Amino acid sequence: MWSIRGSKEDTTIYANFKQLKSEKQERIINAAIKEFVRNGFEKASTNEIVKEANISKGSLFNYFNSKKDLYLFLLEYSIQVIEQLYEQIDLNETDLFKRIENIGLQKLYIHQKIPHVFDFLASSIQEESDEVKDTLKQQIERIYEQGFEKIYDGIDYSKFREGVDIEKAIEILKWTMLGFGEKGLQQIDSFEDMGEFGEQYLKEWKRYSEILRHSFYK
Repeated sequence: MWSIRGSKEDTTIYANFKQLKSEKQERIINAAIKEFVRNGFEKASTNEIVKEANISKGSLFNYFNSKKDLYLFLLEYSIQVIEQLYEQIDLNETDLFKRIENIGLQKLYIHQKIPHVFDFLASSIQEESDEVKDTLKQQIERIYEQGFEKIYDGIDYSKFREGVDIEKAIEILKWTMLGFGEKGLQQIDSFEDMGEFGEQYLKEWKRYSEILRHSFYK
């Protein structure tokens, strides 16, 4: 389970939730994220969340003061997950293909624990509820901007062949990785051993990346 960082301001707000065992925290987080992804903030049902998490409604509101409070907690939690993903980027690796390969693998590990976290952030960008959209816009834009800068920081672009439009090459690489990642997400549940899945994933990705390397690199 990814650790939940907390500022001094929110220590007391979520104190009851943070005292729960990590397995129970994970169950509540995943149930709530799933419901918000499916129905958006306004239509999301706390009844469905407690049913999926197998807790009482009273317990949920003992941990969070309101549905809005829960939603904003999940937003902050999801952002922390992404920030921890960015922290694991090896900036000493200057090869673009290898860096994106490693990021893709880390995302699959995250998906195994929190299946809908990336969908939640994506859906949050489209959220229209006046209660939460202003907060969402500021925080999500910040995390994506920081992430984009870090992903491409220090990349050795001299490896690209002369005449290759690097921006378009990167777009093609991102589209390929996105499609390949979606394929991986569909397969991940059939593997009990994540290590075995990771090996299979990397093996197959290397076949795709070699084709692109041959097209773009010297």
